[in-house]
Amino acid sequence: MAGAGQNGGLPAGRASDLIGSRIAGYQVEAEIGRGGMAVVYRARDLRLDRTVALKLLAPELARNDTFRKRFTHESRVAAAIDHPHIVPVFEAGETEGLLYIAMRYVAGQDLRALLNREGPLPVTTAGRIAAQVASALDAAHSHDLVHRDVKPGNILIAEGTDSDHPEHVYLTDFGLTKKSLSLTGFTTVGQFVGTLDYVAPEQISGRPVDARCDVYGFACVVYETLAGAPPFKRDDDMALLWAHQFDAPPPLTLLRPDLPGAVDTVVAKALAKRPDDRYGSCGEFVAALRSAVTARPREAAAHPATRVDVPVAAPDPGPPPELPGWARPAVGITPRAPGP
Repeated sequence: MAGAGQNGGLPAGRASDLIGSRIAGYQVEAEIGRGGMAVVYRARDLRLDRTVALKLLAPELARNDTFRKRFTHESRVAAAIDHPHIVPVFEAGETEGLLYIAMRYVAGQDLRALLNREGPLPVTTAGRIAAQVASALDAAHSHDLVHRDVKPGNILIAEGTDSDHPEHVYLTDFGLTKKSLSLTGFTTVGQFVGTLDYVAPEQISGRPVDARCDVYGFACVVYETLAGAPPFKRDDDMALLWAHQFDAPPPLTLLRPDLPGAVDTVVAKALAKRPDDRYGSCGEFVAALRSAVTARPREAAAHPATRVDVPVAAPDPGPPPELPGWARPAVGITPRAPGP
């Protein structure tokens, strides 16, 4: 599986067209992920004889001078972060009209595949994964780098070192292009770059975002690791956008009765609609969640979690109220994000 960034897509040509090609010193071997604006390949670094994940951005991005400058700056920031749970960036540059990023290739699976196979995870497993992702996000935030698209497909799980550390988690696809896209005209008013199941209300409405939008997206992911599905599931995109902005998430204990009620309070705070009402960091959220889980003995802790494919739907609130001004730009514009 995998390497870095599973949600990117090259618009020109078939994926097989580049297999076997040499790009900036890398021999392309196989496609491992694609999405809207980039494709990720497994490639061989011919200079150092190692396998890497090579992300190629859509050609039209390279033709925008402002984007290229921001891409260079953000690539350097990401490459400067030395953290055990962030996929290292080896190199970024431009060649033959293509912008590229070379990253460590991580063998294993992503959290999306794990959840699809296993359903809700044991509390201890979910806690280990959450702690590692939180550490990675907080490290990025300390460098003023906001991920903007925290989701299971961007969380890679490699084999751990021993029985006490059975998995080693990497956060990838730090969106070296996401902020640049929003600042260089490649997205329009009311659009955002992200995945609807995990997107923060302020991203939907087009308001400025900071590290607290990652707290929200991360909380959606943690909720899914424990419940088997993200907090909001709706029949169409507009209903899902509405739910993120106005609906309360179903209490996690409805889906995981083995958890103490204090968990619901912690999750509700992490998923607060207003950024100011959330935890100040992902580590703070994980610490609060850990304290809530251990607040009292769980009588049903020995029972395995029940797989839940669709979370309990929130009660029908009736006709929606009139949208506030800040929410109107998002309505009717933002499509569901492609890819896993």
